[in-house]
Amino acid sequence: MSQQHTHSAHDHGHHGHHGHDDHGNHGSLKDYTIGFVLSVILTAIPFWLVMNRVISNSNVAIFVLLGLAAVQIIVHMIYFLHMNTSAEGGWSLMALVFTGILLVIVLSGSIWVMFHMNANMMPSMGNMQHQM
Repeated sequence: MSQQHTHSAHDHGHHGHHGHDDHGNHGSLKDYTIGFVLSVILTAIPFWLVMNRVISNSNVAIFVLLGLAAVQIIVHMIYFLHMNTSAEGGWSLMALVFTGILLVIVLSGSIWVMFHMNANMMPSMGNMQHQM
């Protein structure tokens, strides 16, 4: 009454993995290298801008840094997360919209926190630095 199961060597270990032969849109070494170089550049530029005080107006500096941060997020999405305009059941578009919403929340929240930290610092701290 028992059924006899015969499996070939090829079938063993591949049960339940039908349709996974395509490897998707994985990047090449060239794509990863381009993404890495762009990420390093987009990290070094803001560091250089802040350390050398290239932009004297702090409000302008904040928006320049946030713009470079947004560009770096886009670089990561394209070169490391392999997000593009192709439709993969709508998941890429949903992930892109979700990333955009998170980007707006993080950037606006960062501006808000930096503004309020600057406005709510101890007032005596500025006076102590002028006395030294």
